[in-house]
Amino acid sequence: MTYEQGEWLELATPTGGTIRVLKSAHPRARRLRLTVTPKGARLTYPNGTHTAQMTAFLRHHADWLERKLGEFNLDAEPLPPLKVGHDTSFPLRGEAVELDWAEGAYPKVEHHGNRLTLVLPRPHTRALMVARGLLATFFEMQIRRDVSRWLPIYVPLINAAPTALRIRPLKSLWGSLDTRDRINLDLALALAPPAALRYVLVHELCHLKVRNHSPRFWNWVGSILPDYKEQRDWLRVNGSGMKAQLDRLVADVAD
Repeated sequence: MTYEQGEWLELATPTGGTIRVLKSAHPRARRLRLTVTPKGARLTYPNGTHTAQMTAFLRHHADWLERKLGEFNLDAEPLPPLKVGHDTSFPLRGEAVELDWAEGAYPKVEHHGNRLTLVLPRPHTRALMVARGLLATFFEMQIRRDVSRWLPIYVPLINAAPTALRIRPLKSLWGSLDTRDRINLDLALALAPPAALRYVLVHELCHLKVRNHSPRFWNWVGSILPDYKEQRDWLRVNGSGMKAQLDRLVADVAD
């Protein structure tokens, strides 16, 4: 059964649980769209959509929805928020790094081994926003550095190239290929091991040849990366943690 409660829909799952889904009308939406993030599930729908259509859509995707929410482990203890002057730790390229703070003439990120230092000038006007921006730029640079090394290897193998590369926080995806052949990569991939980033890049490059996830597509991926299943499984198990870490580190920048 699915029950409507104001801005929420409650869905009874096949395993006997109950899932609350936030419903959100969007003026430019053309179809129902279900997304899952570390903050929960959201159903976006076109204006004028009848509740019966939404409930039927949710029931059809109940198994998928319960599985994805389970992957995000929403019952886990919340991560500590980023605070200026307070040291913290997080994964970078799959390895734990310690973040500390320092004062300097201009804002910058210093990276030495397993330590990252955010340097901020005084007075600390909008210091948290500046810190988040520094981290977002630093993470993007890490991804672009890796991708710039890999593209010359994989583009000739696939015999196709993207028209552009965009890196930004993505709510539920790790990557996508748009109709203009531009590749989008999730900024959270900077926190994952390079092998996981490599898999997502190759995945999207292979979509230049095959736009769906048919056996032919996966054959393309496997021919380029024989161990792709290992990296795909790693993202399924650990991906929610990466996205949650990114959210606390650069959330205001992403918004």
